[in-house]
Amino acid sequence: MTGNLWPLVHAERAALADDLADLTDKQWATPSLCAGLSVREVLAHLTASASLTPMRWLAGVIRCRFDFDKQVAVRLAEHLGDAPADTLARFRRVVGSTTKPPLPVIALLGEAVVHGEDIRRPLGLRRDHPEPVLTRLAEYYAGSDLVVVAKSRVSGLRLAATDGPFATGSGPLVTGSTLALIMAMTGRTAYCDELDGDGVALLRDR
Repeated sequence: MTGNLWPLVHAERAALADDLADLTDKQWATPSLCAGLSVREVLAHLTASASLTPMRWLAGVIRCRFDFDKQVAVRLAEHLGDAPADTLARFRRVVGSTTKPPLPVIALLGEAVVHGEDIRRPLGLRRDHPEPVLTRLAEYYAGSDLVVVAKSRVSGLRLAATDGPFATGSGPLVTGSTLALIMAMTGRTAYCDELDGDGVALLRDR
């Protein structure tokens, strides 16, 4: 299972790096969908995640006294670099990395897709993600609260993709593209505007 996921992670990272190759300094400073972070800072976060072994992760957590938000901020700062070009170069160097914190590889794939969209959407960029990748991620998030609360967010709702086979749960209906469902499941309320059904308002409130 793990072995065939890494190429998907690498493909998502490579596509994101290519999408960001020609950004201006102003675009790099654009607020992302991650509250308080610019698109450049989110990319540095992705670099940090691809550079962090379980031992380094644990040492950082202990050093930050189990303040996980502080740990993320410290690692992000380590990989930001002095200029946007440096940030992108650092990310390119870890595109093919299989280094990871103590998380399943599917979580790294989700991070690459979700944070990639956190960056792309405010910049008006679009990626047509492979449908099997999105379906796999939607199924993962619907069943997990690891790293990001998603399973609990969609509890009591029926989710159904309009562009693929993903469907889960029971209750008020929420329909839309698989990507929009993933982003809404992971707390990106901007994507609720792309969803339909009686359950959308409840999902947005969560």
